[in-house]
Amino acid sequence: MKVAIITANTDIYKGTKANESGEAVKLVAEEAGLEVVFMRALPLDREVLSAIMKRLADGKAADLILTTGGAGCNPDDCTPEATMDIVERPVPGIPEAMRAHTMKLTRRSMLNRSAAGICGETLIVNLPGKAQAVKESLRYLLPELVHAVKVIKGEV
Repeated sequence: MKVAIITANTDIYKGTKANESGEAVKLVAEEAGLEVVFMRALPLDREVLSAIMKRLADGKAADLILTTGGAGCNPDDCTPEATMDIVERPVPGIPEAMRAHTMKLTRRSMLNRSAAGICGETLIVNLPGKAQAVKESLRYLLPELVHAVKVIKGEV
């Protein structure tokens, strides 16, 4: 299964901050035997984020797009909006399950605005922006995300 990782963070995009959350996504994905085919930091810009995700989905470059960052309450956070701009079929249970799971660890997870949905034959999921939260969330979600991609592709 091909995975694209997008880190939505302007400081990381500019190279002034390390991409710890993107590396955490990559680590968990590779541990699960998934192939990371794209990994890039992008600025917190709704149009840029949606354009890159749409290009990846339309070109069938990735079966699963995982974003990290830009889904909080900061004024610049726009990853969920960029995601929903291109999603054809929302899958609200994914971020609901993620928040329910991480609420056991920190009440701050209720402030996460992540979204998830299907664009073409690609599943897009917004993950938290902190590396530890990414690991906890993705390890919890990944078996079901893999199953969802198989269903989307008609393999199940």
